[in-house]
Amino acid sequence: VQLQASGGGSVQAGDSLRLSCTAPGRIYSSAVMGWFRQVPGKEREFVGRIRWSTGRTEYADSVKGRFAISKDGASTVNLQMNSLKPEDTAVYYCGRSTQWSGHDGDFGSWGRGTQVTVSS
Repeated sequence: VQLQASGGGSVQAGDSLRLSCTAPGRIYSSAVMGWFRQVPGKEREFVGRIRWSTGRTEYADSVKGRFAISKDGASTVNLQMNSLKPEDTAVYYCGRSTQWSGHDGDFGSWGRGTQVTVSS
């Protein structure tokens, strides 16, 4: 069962974007939903995660204070990205886990990502 990320686009540095990740059904309270990103030739990088039951969030240092993850109904998780920088350019993916982890190997249900391009 794959998650669907959407909302990417091409923006200028300093702009904002909101990505959404939709599950085909209800996201269970035991889930941890994670956002990751990847640029060609590099490993998939942790961006942030949210524990579905409590709404607790945690972020990579590179995005802390600029990005925010939130729940939107029973089956969607959003990633609000503010003050975007060129180094935020990547394909963004969402994944699902039952562990409070920042490792992409602990997540699954990867779907097609969404491209974010930030120009200076």
